[in-house]
Amino acid sequence: MTRFVVVRHGETQWNLEARIQGHGDSALTAKGVAQAEAIARRLSGQALDAIVASDLGRAMGTAARIGAVVNQPVIPDPRFRERNFGCCEGITYTELHERYPDAFGRHLQDTNPDFRVPDAETRREFYARIADAFEALARERAGQDVLVVCHGGVLASLYRHIHGIPAETLTTVDIPNAAYNRVVRESAGWTIEAWAERDHLEEIGGERAASRGSILARMS
Repeated sequence: MTRFVVVRHGETQWNLEARIQGHGDSALTAKGVAQAEAIARRLSGQALDAIVASDLGRAMGTAARIGAVVNQPVIPDPRFRERNFGCCEGITYTELHERYPDAFGRHLQDTNPDFRVPDAETRREFYARIADAFEALARERAGQDVLVVCHGGVLASLYRHIHGIPAETLTTVDIPNAAYNRVVRESAGWTIEAWAERDHLEEIGGERAASRGSILARMS
């Protein structure tokens, strides 16, 4: 058995601006820092054998604040990066629909998991990468309690993997910034024990509302 707590990074400036981040990056906002500190306090009483984080800055910044509280070093791991969105990274969703109404705009809504934005991963490739990353980490850290700090799309991909949702099927997954998610990998498969818990974020304000729909959340 390998036990995971999986956390999306705190809010970033590009989250506020509705920009596609992917492998690009944006600094945590003041609220994002407060969210990171809140999840750190939530985890302060939990035994952790390792903290693994996407090596992108917004995930590393969130993980560093947690690591400082639980007295654990952060291990950067590029396997848990957000999906690569190629030439779309850094532009807003409005700009995307204006510039590419036929190809890029359609890609956000259709069910073709093999449609490729230039220089980017397809949805199918991304889902497979994240499924492989968590399966590998579960083997590498067998018997341990591991925190993974990553991205909205990574969490959505993990959720899909656990539930066996085909790449062709679009679904909505609640993925708040810095919420608490706990999953377990046993020989029989995966189990979700907690998802999108955010009581620790209430003092920051507005955290009981659901996050944006999965299509947008997966890009941050």
